[in-house]
Amino acid sequence: MSHRIDLRTVPYDHPDAVKLNDQVQLEYQERYDGEGDATHLDPAMFVPPHGLYLLAYDATGTPVASGGWRTQDENDEGYANGDAELKRMYVVPEARGLGLARRILAILEEDARAAGRHRMVLETGDQQPEAIALYLSSGYALSEKFGHYRFYESSRCMTKPLTEA
Repeated sequence: MSHRIDLRTVPYDHPDAVKLNDQVQLEYQERYDGEGDATHLDPAMFVPPHGLYLLAYDATGTPVASGGWRTQDENDEGYANGDAELKRMYVVPEARGLGLARRILAILEEDARAAGRHRMVLETGDQQPEAIALYLSSGYALSEKFGHYRFYESSRCMTKPLTEA
């Protein structure tokens, strides 16, 4: 695989985004005994400046990674005003280890900061140790639970300030 990677902003419902989302759901089902991520996501949630959705393409034009953020404000799921929520961070197995997730994460954080968001938040699970390691090494800390899976034992929530306190 060539390491030339092209990052593009796309709508959440772009066919390539849908294809990668289907793949990540299958991986969640394998890791969590048949359950995908049931969080409702609407393409409008990722439209700038209220969000951003990125796909990474390899030299052949094949989508190999995704990631996005969406605006969250204080609500009954435990979010706070000024939050940006990371969603659908995914790298296909054959493209792992190239630093794509870290590159996408940095761009999403910068974009959310530029949009005036104060804190990046995310929810992952205990069956995704690679994801947890990436976030911890990128300045995220485990936090109180929020979001769709806040009552699940396997849920792990993490946050990182985007602006100086």
